[in-house]
Amino acid sequence: MPTLDWIGKKKVVNHHLEVPFKVLKKSYTFSADGKAKDSENKIIHGDNLEALKSLLPEYEGKIDCIYIDPPYNTGNEGWIYNDNVNDPRIKKWLGEVVGKESEDFTRHDKWLCMMYPRLKLLHKLLSEKGAIFISIDDNEQSNLKLICDEIFGYNNYQGTIVRATGQTTGQDSSGLGSSFDYIFVYSKSVEFDFKGIPLTPHDLKRFENQDEKGFFAYDQLRKTGSHDRREDRPNLYYAIKDPDGNDLYPTGPTGYDSTWRFEKKSYLKAVEENLIYWKKTKKDGKEVWWPYVKYYAEGRTKRPSPLWTDLEGNKKASRDVREILGDSVKFDFPKPIELIERILQISTNKDSIILDSFAGSGTTAHTILNMNKKEGSNRHFILIEMMDYAESITSERVKRVIKGYNENEGTGGDFNYYELGEPLLINGLLNEKVDTTNIREYVWFTETHTKLNTEKSNDNEYYLGKHNEAGYWFFYKKNEETCLNYDFLSTMKTKADQYIIYADVCRLPENFLKEHNIVFKKIPREIQKF
Repeated sequence: MPTLDWIGKKKVVNHHLEVPFKVLKKSYTFSADGKAKDSENKIIHGDNLEALKSLLPEYEGKIDCIYIDPPYNTGNEGWIYNDNVNDPRIKKWLGEVVGKESEDFTRHDKWLCMMYPRLKLLHKLLSEKGAIFISIDDNEQSNLKLICDEIFGYNNYQGTIVRATGQTTGQDSSGLGSSFDYIFVYSKSVEFDFKGIPLTPHDLKRFENQDEKGFFAYDQLRKTGSHDRREDRPNLYYAIKDPDGNDLYPTGPTGYDSTWRFEKKSYLKAVEENLIYWKKTKKDGKEVWWPYVKYYAEGRTKRPSPLWTDLEGNKKASRDVREILGDSVKFDFPKPIELIERILQISTNKDSIILDSFAGSGTTAHTILNMNKKEGSNRHFILIEMMDYAESITSERVKRVIKGYNENEGTGGDFNYYELGEPLLINGLLNEKVDTTNIREYVWFTETHTKLNTEKSNDNEYYLGKHNEAGYWFFYKKNEETCLNYDFLSTMKTKADQYIIYADVCRLPENFLKEHNIVFKKIPREIQKF
């Protein structure tokens, strides 16, 4: 499989492992009635590389759908990693991670260095049945395709959606203008499958007939085509009785034997379920009965096309933002609600978790809240926005959608707003500014890759829990050395096949540890990084 190389790649391929783990610091909970104390929805303000790392203990392998709209890297945007902006933060980051060679970077090198570790963490967060959708245009789409093949796997490439933006770009250059962009779709594994999308008003025009079950359309029961003849599919060739009691065979218009769509057993079941529709038609100059198969409109979906020209474009999305937040708010190129809704229709269930790590104006949360209200579903969102407008635009839009704005009724719902907090480790030592609860959650996750149960147990206060018949204790006190000794063992109540105990020092003999299946792990040296 071909791979892409660029200046700095070797330094960023595993950079996600070196990103410091920072705890999420909740600022507030917002709800329509102001009474909610917590929420499963999250809006996080902070660098999305660090924020993605902070999500791992709770969400690794649990995100069903990821949608991101990263910078298109046109050379004109106001994003902090842009070549024209030369923001000191990206210069500092590149200097630390890549070194002196970053001074020779093109904006494409910078863009790839920015995207690669973020995609690695997004891959970790994606569930086995999940998929990621990435919006992009011609500036980086060829590069993005190659690094996604490398990270998600070529075999997990599900296709490219071509979307009409409703705006033509590139008119001021010598090249062709474009009114389309692309959405790359990658799954985590072969377990992902696209779901159908609801029928459009145009699709529903076919369903003009009605019976006691509802509106239906119909297709001819006889199959046509060179590979549907009797000698090819004999199990689909048999006589059926027309309404006058005459035998009818699936003979083609030119006289050759054809086949029915169903085997006989399936045909009889269709008759029983009143799915066969008889119509008079002319054959060889005579009026005869001919069977058709009914298809009901209710509950029917269709497989999505890769060409999406039937959705609202970016101009409508810009109007939506102004309507919600006021004309004074200028936000370039927000994505339309209809686009995100289509993505969620084909990739999520009613209780899925959706992540958008380039949240922008908050369209993803707006769409999910709309769908929850309309469908009675319980989808949850996680938004990450690194820019300063995370509070004034991203979360403010979500607040107004929840409570209602102008003539629009509120959707209801809630969310927690977070800032990135302190790093867990500083120079290899535990940061004592970090709450002990956060440290315990981190240690438990590194050991079990599950979420810590914070309910009280009948064991001592340092007990974390039991997993796969192993018991875990994190014996830690701020500003005080802890010691694993016989006194500590006497406070432990949980029985396990193996005992894994973190402490600063151990005073128990090595043979005693082995005899009693005790594993001592030294704080902080043996706290695993991920």
